[in-house]
Amino acid sequence: MSEFKFACPVCGQHITADSSNSGSQIECPTCFQKLIVPQAPAGGDSKLIVSASLVGKPRPLPSEALADAATVRPASGSKWPAVAFGLALVVCAAGAAVLVFKKQIFKTSADPAQQANGGGQQPQSGKQPAPRVVHPIPTNIIWTADLTNAVPPEATVAGSLRGIGFLCEQATLTESNLWMRQGRERVADLGINILFFSRDIAGKTIEVAPDRDPPLPTVSVRWKNDQQKLEREDFKSGYLLRVVFGEAAAGHMPGKIYVCLPDKSKSVVAGTFNAAIKKPPVPKQPKAPKKS
Repeated sequence: MSEFKFACPVCGQHITADSSNSGSQIECPTCFQKLIVPQAPAGGDSKLIVSASLVGKPRPLPSEALADAATVRPASGSKWPAVAFGLALVVCAAGAAVLVFKKQIFKTSADPAQQANGGGQQPQSGKQPAPRVVHPIPTNIIWTADLTNAVPPEATVAGSLRGIGFLCEQATLTESNLWMRQGRERVADLGINILFFSRDIAGKTIEVAPDRDPPLPTVSVRWKNDQQKLEREDFKSGYLLRVVFGEAAAGHMPGKIYVCLPDKSKSVVAGTFNAAIKKPPVPKQPKAPKKS
């Protein structure tokens, strides 16, 4: 009897057995698989390690073992992780470049209208305000502080307000409020407003000298600023005024006017008007509280 070594076909554990045990069943001490002890080597070489077979499964032939050994297996040191890491670095670098140059990219492709607007927001696509019409300052209407020189010309009210040429495009009379304006938008480009004390002005002449003491009618100059909002400046004394009202007819009040204001630009307007008579807006009545 002689001892020899064989290998477990599952885990490769080397097991020592006696030649008399060949063909018997044992358990692998490592993986606990049931094995059949192989035949001892024919030459009696104890250094030669043979392979056992599993119980219920024939022992593989030497040619099959060689074929399994010749099967190509992927190397453990595969290059795929390195390639994937390199691709990740490239993607991150590209994303960082896009973030850094984002403003430059979109700036070059900006709309020309936006660039012309100083790079700010584009103008809204809604209705745009009509461009302001600039009228020339008439040369026949002179600023004066003497009522005897304040003779209204036989032409539509015109003149200069705040150093800007003015032409009355619409005149209205609401009770005792005479309003002459330039511009057709809801907010007037430029205008002058006179608030009298009495509504009984038909057929009357009203004169105010610059040295007359108040209380006097309030004269207001109104204009549209760059934000399209209405601004005003009031004059309650120190001005010259001459208004000659006609008789109301067909819903209109005709008249003539000459106004000189004590502002820095020496505003002056004069001429004839035919003001549309309007009723004041009816104030809204407060709602009655609901009964509980």
